[in-house]
Amino acid sequence: MKLDDIDKRILRALQRDGRMANNDLANEVGLSPSPCLRRVKLLEEAGIIDRYVAVINPASIGKGLTFFTRIWLKAQDEDTIEHFATEVAKLPQVMECYLMLGDCDAMVRVVAAGIDDYRRFQSEHLSRIKGVQNVKTDVPSQTIKYTSELPI
Repeated sequence: MKLDDIDKRILRALQRDGRMANNDLANEVGLSPSPCLRRVKLLEEAGIIDRYVAVINPASIGKGLTFFTRIWLKAQDEDTIEHFATEVAKLPQVMECYLMLGDCDAMVRVVAAGIDDYRRFQSEHLSRIKGVQNVKTDVPSQTIKYTSELPI
């Protein structure tokens, strides 16, 4: 699906406020409500709009620290990677996980209540995944930018 300017305006608006009423969205992007709703449905059906979520402040629920964890696997064969991916996907503390090209095999973003909470998570979960050889953790000192809005 090729996006035109109106589609892009719709996507930018919904990234800022996914609960925006269709009438407000239509007004913002310069359409009447029916064509606007049709376009949103087409964007959803095409998989461009994947889902709608509520963005929660992690500190407000006791998960105020973020840890970036680099993981090295014992091997890079398909079974090891699949097992690692399956196990990491089960861990609710893991917010993001990427298989990497470069020094480490995987990069994981973890949220925790504090250092002790993270250390317990690392020793009881991450380090126990079969195939994990080494785990190194970086702790950010300040968040400069955090967004879920893609540039459109």
